[in-house]
Amino acid sequence: MSSFQPLAARRFSTELSSLLDKKVKVITASGSSYEGKLVAYDQNTLTLILANAKDDKGGTYARVLINGHHVAQILRLEEPFDLKGLAEALEKAFPNMVVLHEDAGVITVMDRVRVTEAGVVEGSGPIAERVKKIFEEFVASKQSQSKA
Repeated sequence: MSSFQPLAARRFSTELSSLLDKKVKVITASGSSYEGKLVAYDQNTLTLILANAKDDKGGTYARVLINGHHVAQILRLEEPFDLKGLAEALEKAFPNMVVLHEDAGVITVMDRVRVTEAGVVEGSGPIAERVKKIFEEFVASKQSQSKA
């Protein structure tokens, strides 16, 4: 991909990437559908691979490859991670030291700790431990809200 990629194409790529490892429903041009975890895709052809997939007739498959020419819709079945909400929670503990990089799906704290929806991905020491604790509390509070 070119670094001079138009904004819309970059956003499309970012949105598609955000579906990786998420539960999705793919509806084909013929009207059949598959639900499963999106584990891979081809950016150029939109060919998709779903893991632990189930079709609309109840069949289950370890892997399903769906040719991009047959993809009519891709529906995300999980709520997206609230990165902005996590950044706000971190900002309370680290005022003016939190930067949200929405395009990359990363928050940096004090230019030393990087956190994503997967947790702390870079950094160590007391600051990283505090960020990890805030992350865990944030995730737990979101899970309890969704069950209520």
